[in-house]
Amino acid sequence: MAKGFVETDTLCRQIVQDVRNGVFSPVYLLMGDEPYYVDMVCDAVLEHCLDESERDFNQTVCYGADVDADAVITAARRYPMFAERQLVVVKEAQMMKSLEELAIYCQNPLESTVLVIAMHGASADKRKSLYKTVSKMGVVVDSQTLRDFEMPKWISMFYRTKGLNIAPDAAALLAEHAGTDMNKIAIETEKMLKNLLEGVTEVSAADIEKNVGISRQFSIFELTKELSMKNSAKALRIAAYLGSSAKFAMPMAVSALFTHFNRILKYGALLMKTNRPTGEQKSKVLGVNPYFFSEYDTAVRNYPLPKCMTVISLLREYDYKGKGGDSGEATPAELMVELTARILNV
Repeated sequence: MAKGFVETDTLCRQIVQDVRNGVFSPVYLLMGDEPYYVDMVCDAVLEHCLDESERDFNQTVCYGADVDADAVITAARRYPMFAERQLVVVKEAQMMKSLEELAIYCQNPLESTVLVIAMHGASADKRKSLYKTVSKMGVVVDSQTLRDFEMPKWISMFYRTKGLNIAPDAAALLAEHAGTDMNKIAIETEKMLKNLLEGVTEVSAADIEKNVGISRQFSIFELTKELSMKNSAKALRIAAYLGSSAKFAMPMAVSALFTHFNRILKYGALLMKTNRPTGEQKSKVLGVNPYFFSEYDTAVRNYPLPKCMTVISLLREYDYKGKGGDSGEATPAELMVELTARILNV
């Protein structure tokens, strides 16, 4: 992300707190590939900007495909009726052909109008006038999709905002289940909160399994662990289960395995430079919670650099096969088991 997800989260939570206290910016530009923070801020402004009785005359919500800049500017330049302010929200603003022309209004926005420009799955061009003007006169939220390895840390941070501590293995399990979909994690968390006993503040992997419906025993997260330990029997059993799942996709499985072995490769390279890396050095290279350091200490012994390179070469081969290349009559389950067996035999 441009600022990093911690900074974006802090910014958005401050905006939400401000609007709850009645403090508003004249213009909000909400953009980015990840809709979670865009929706968070937009929903908060919609909820707190006007009282229920004021919305009929002072709230305008439109969609980018249905309006042009002139219509939005005309609405924004109206004065509120029997209220302190009026609210104009443009959703799916990336669909506006004349979006950049909103910069004309944003250069001198009315103090009595709150304008929200919400883009989903898209961003304003940072070289152009709209972005630059709102950056000076209002608030810009740039909500970019996190990378896979950043999700456990984001989940831990998200749970702290709920007054909960989530165990590292539980965060990793939930990240594997939800991928980089923050809204999915938020929804699953709300469901889980309804089932947690009152007063519970520690969330374990067992809680995630029970309340989110994930089987830790049979997951990519568990498979990488067993491969690290070279526990052949369990790794092959998990591989067979995963490959037979209705939702199984070979490219996604290979991607997760590549992330794991790429970390081992980087860790091996670090150990070639220093025999005793610090915890900070390990965190920087591995990008995982210190809870998992011991697993990688074992993995790097089982897969020294030459073996790790061989595994990565195998992953490239099976990524190709999983996408239909030279796989013959092999089923996804057979390919997954075959790949796992070959990794264990490296």
